[in-house]
Amino acid sequence: MIPPVVSLADVDAATDRIRGIAVPTPMLRSAWLSDEAGAEVWLKLEAVQPTGSFKIRGAANALARLKAAFPDTARVVTASAGNHGQAVAFAGRHFGIQARVYVPSFAAAAKRDSLRKLGADVIETATYEEAETEAKADAARTGVRYLSPYADPDVVAGAGTVAREMIAEVPQLDAVVAPVGGGGLLAGTAIVARALTPAALVIGAEAAASPAFTAALAAGGPVTVTVMDTLADGLAGNMDPDTFTFGVVRDLVDRVETTAEAEIASAMRGLIARERLIVEGATACAVAVVLRGGRALKGRTIGIILSGRNVDADVIGRVLAAGRA
Repeated sequence: MIPPVVSLADVDAATDRIRGIAVPTPMLRSAWLSDEAGAEVWLKLEAVQPTGSFKIRGAANALARLKAAFPDTARVVTASAGNHGQAVAFAGRHFGIQARVYVPSFAAAAKRDSLRKLGADVIETATYEEAETEAKADAARTGVRYLSPYADPDVVAGAGTVAREMIAEVPQLDAVVAPVGGGGLLAGTAIVARALTPAALVIGAEAAASPAFTAALAAGGPVTVTVMDTLADGLAGNMDPDTFTFGVVRDLVDRVETTAEAEIASAMRGLIARERLIVEGATACAVAVVLRGGRALKGRTIGIILSGRNVDADVIGRVLAAGRA
């Protein structure tokens, strides 16, 4: 096993840096999911962050460190499926740093609109992979710092503060389920869980329509997968082939499970009907894994990271209408 690039000490330092930008979020026990899973299920409400997702934690930590090291920093460039870009723009206003964000055109309109309202320079691309490629080329051409949405130690340390709070509030947790796209949140979660609760089960949840981590784990490294349309637009896309998050997930995560579109939609409807919570499809992937259940989860105390709420109203309408059909 290769030691993780990020340590628990890095996560603790991030907790101090992001204070006043990101907020501590509640843990809510779900009677509905507890009954369905035959377990004690707690929801970490990251959807109530100022930008509507956990991404503000990593962005705030990374920009705080960047500004401390290079006080004259005025701009950053990044790629995003939407939530990371909003977080960088939001945190950038705090530190006086302008964000240029490359974002795929399939990202939720609510995310793209929010990026512009936050003052980001927004460049749309056809695919997520193009967003990353063009953002890196922009950074290399202009000399502006490129901030990866997941393949950055400061971003991962910030993401790890989610699990740090979860375990502090519900120390008996012995399973954590997190959505996984590029692996920043899952890597940060696993690093914290292995340090504080080594026997806990750590599970990643990704969309079957974009199985980047499932394929990478099977192949022994990142590979290119076909990405289909999915409700989990925040997880859609291939990962950077050089990302260190792959090694962390491979070494520290128990398994990654894929979720079908019908499962994602059902989880979204269930959260609305039973918990009165609106979440995006990426978040619902983690809930779908717990709803699917299985022997390994029975009787456990499970924490699910509700990673974000930035979903278009018409998508919610379609999901609810499909449940009535």
